[in-house]
Amino acid sequence: MKRPVTVALTALAPISWGSTYAVATELLPPDRPLFTGVMRALPAGLLLTALARTLPKGRWWWKSAVLGILNISAFFPLLFLSAYRLPGGVAAVLGAAGPLFVVGLAALVLGERASLRTVLAAVVGAFGVSMVVLTAEARLDAVGVIAGVISSASMGAGTVMTKRWGRPEGVGPLAMTGWQLTAGGLFIIPVAALVEGAPPALDGKAFLGYGYMILINTGIAYWLWFRGIGALSATSVTLLGPLSPLTAAVIGWAALGQALSPVQLVGMTIAFAATVAGQPAAARSAKSFSSPEKSDQNISMDLTDGGVRR
Repeated sequence: MKRPVTVALTALAPISWGSTYAVATELLPPDRPLFTGVMRALPAGLLLTALARTLPKGRWWWKSAVLGILNISAFFPLLFLSAYRLPGGVAAVLGAAGPLFVVGLAALVLGERASLRTVLAAVVGAFGVSMVVLTAEARLDAVGVIAGVISSASMGAGTVMTKRWGRPEGVGPLAMTGWQLTAGGLFIIPVAALVEGAPPALDGKAFLGYGYMILINTGIAYWLWFRGIGALSATSVTLLGPLSPLTAAVIGWAALGQALSPVQLVGMTIAFAATVAGQPAAARSAKSFSSPEKSDQNISMDLTDGGVRR
């Protein structure tokens, strides 16, 4: 599959995640973020694992657990805590800073060169997002800021380690996604039970919302995301992250009646341009600094659960 197509398919993941806020506020029970995290991750993980018909073996049990914690069960609760403690714009900017964590970690762990163009793309992208989501009334909260920073670092570390470890031979991205989502959802359950108590009663709107979350927003989106990590550089994938808050802003304008100011429109243009501009630089970095073994381990991009050739 050609690289532009792979980038475009991977970009559908953060675009889908941009719909999370609208779906949560319009369809899901209020003030139950951890329960929502479980409902997003666990059913989707079990479904994908069943479709793949493959379970982890040997060391991949603990590797899947580590990746599930980094990408899902640590990321979700910290993200929700940040969102509750901070204005939405501040939380979104902290999330948009995630590519900077990946740039640094990818240089240390994967040997991907942090080119000036890549760093500038990450910084400019976060700046563009800040123009879209920040307001003059934004206030900082220490706990919320720390939670937001750690959540971005957790997702960044999960992205890098997913690239570093690749996939076991004979296992495709469908199974790997299922393992991580299942592990992540299981680890959230005790936290959700302790903090939020028993699950809430669900009405028709909630079932519709969770159905969308499970199938589209999580199952398909994370599968596309992890497929992209397997074929692209870690920095190339993470630079697509700002598409999520930009999509949320567009949905807020189109579906929820929220206005977009000229400053926000300029910010959207800047963030989108940085996302596009960072891709060629990230591709060259991966080509120059990835080892043959890692490239062979991660290059399989089959749409089915095909094997990885080494």
